Amino acid sequence: MAVTKDNVHDLELSPLIERKHAIFKFPASESSLGFIRGLARRTCCGLVISHLDGSSLSRQVLMEVGLYLGPQLETLAMPCSSITETSLLDLLPHLTGLRKLDLNGLDSLFMSGAFLSCEEHRKQVHASLKNLEELNLSDLRYLSDLTFNRLIGCTPKLCSLALAGCHIAFEFDPYRGCAVGLGSSAILSLRNLYRFLQQQAFTLRSLDLSRTCITPESLRSMAQVPHLRLEVLSLRGCKELTDYSIELLCRHQSGLQSLDLSACTELTNRTVLAVAIGLKRLRSLSVAQDWRMTDKGLENLMALSGLENLDLSECLHVGGADLVKGLSSPQPRAQLKSLSFRNCTYIRDESVFSLAQLLGSSLQELDLTSCIYLTDLSVLAIASYLPNLLVLRLGWCKDITDWGLLGMVEPSVQSKEMEDKGPSFTRTFGNMGFFQPPSMPFQGKPRLVTDEDLGAFREQEGASLLALKGLQTLDLSGCTKLTDASITQVVRFPTLQRLSLSMLPEISNESLVSVAQHCCCLTSLVLSHCSQLSDEGMACALPYLPRLQHLYLACCNSITDRSLTLISRYCKRLRTLDISTCKDITETKVDFLQSHLPYLEKVHYRFEGGSDLILTL
Repeated sequence: MAVTKDNVHDLELSPLIERKHAIFKFPASESSLGFIRGLARRTCCGLVISHLDGSSLSRQVLMEVGLYLGPQLETLAMPCSSITETSLLDLLPHLTGLRKLDLNGLDSLFMSGAFLSCEEHRKQVHASLKNLEELNLSDLRYLSDLTFNRLIGCTPKLCSLALAGCHIAFEFDPYRGCAVGLGSSAILSLRNLYRFLQQQAFTLRSLDLSRTCITPESLRSMAQVPHLRLEVLSLRGCKELTDYSIELLCRHQSGLQSLDLSACTELTNRTVLAVAIGLKRLRSLSVAQDWRMTDKGLENLMALSGLENLDLSECLHVGGADLVKGLSSPQPRAQLKSLSFRNCTYIRDESVFSLAQLLGSSLQELDLTSCIYLTDLSVLAIASYLPNLLVLRLGWCKDITDWGLLGMVEPSVQSKEMEDKGPSFTRTFGNMGFFQPPSMPFQGKPRLVTDEDLGAFREQEGASLLALKGLQTLDLSGCTKLTDASITQVVRFPTLQRLSLSMLPEISNESLVSVAQHCCCLTSLVLSHCSQLSDEGMACALPYLPRLQHLYLACCNSITDRSLTLISRYCKRLRTLDISTCKDITETKVDFLQSHLPYLEKVHYRFEGGSDLILTL
């Protein structure tokens, strides 16, 4: 990936570059040197530099960072890298303004066990990291007590520490009532971690121990460290934890505002009740993949008035009834901004309808991926009652049809309801009064939308998906009943950045061109397995998509080398391209594409031998 200071807007920025503090992402390369020098005029910034190694070029990149950015660099991450200790130690003394350092997965620094063994080096690093607030040491296989102590000793003001996926020896002596360790310098021990928590109890506010072998006894030991007041704790994938250990945690760390207990498979509804009772300041909770969870306890959880984010993904026995009860309470209740029911197959239209009404303008992100029994009624409710949605995921909800996206009721369903003397449906859901929705209103194949129907849609204001004016992410993958009739009329969001229409066999070039013309801010577009798309559609659409960074065209068999030429011409910011199993794309053209797209990092394609390759540039 080539970078120059003149095309700085071609980088992926988080947050947006116009803000005072921006994070710039790029791999180590010859052309990135000029870009780094161009950042010298900024008062502060952050860098994510990938693919650094022990080469002279990587050393030069780091040297330029220290020379030109120095004190104004606030955050630094080096993913997918294998830098040497010498390179890092030459850089750190220059970064006196560093607030966040990410060493995730950099085993090359810790493999020898000699990192920061020199006292002079420790003094230099301490001088530069004395104001460091966040340190990420996740996924380090060789992190030992010695190296951990040396590095932590240089960060007296640390507020956040991540040790996710690290090898930690968790032991607890029930007779002495304290944490112990193996007494070996070859691995990080609980005893050493316990000592660190004691030393920095007054400053530490965030701790990530996800994917470690922490035991219930170890968690109890750490939760009771005197003066420790955690606000953020992640225990994702800690499979040995029990309800009792979480109850103790909630009792001793009652100030927690964010708690991630996803994939802790031994936890049950007792945990949810403990959280509802003990964590009154909680704002974010994830119990995703906790398969023993049911609706019980969720009603109490809704009494936490500060709760904003709730992730119930893959809680297979959750149906949402108790959430509705809790949110219906006249007492102060949660004002959820983010709610995920991904893979919750018990979720039905009734729950979505009620939740949409109760959450109203507060909800900004809703994930209903693979809630396979949802129908058009859920889409109509979402469009009617959730005007401030920024993220909507409806992937694999296969009963959703064009009628739902258009905000209209299929005439055959309307007639049936009138015959049954059920709720009176009007042409558009938006003009309807409150009613008790039927359980399964759209059985069988829906009647196709005609030109006459589209004429009525344009004339009337209903609750079509167009009502979500600020939408930034939309996922309709696998909603196989959708056609050009709705996609061309409804997917018109000027602020949309990420769109997935994969596995929609009925959409054609007409949808592709319409999306490109009406969603000009797209940075990610997923069109895999859309068999009707062709080079002609790409030729008309790509000129409207200059901001595109990620494009997925796997199994689009009518896409050929011609489309790659068009991509190289119009999508200069592209970073990821998936053209797997596109049978008429040649290796020669892929090589051509790589040489003409300066920011391209990954290409997924089928090589001549028949195997799928992921080429990382």
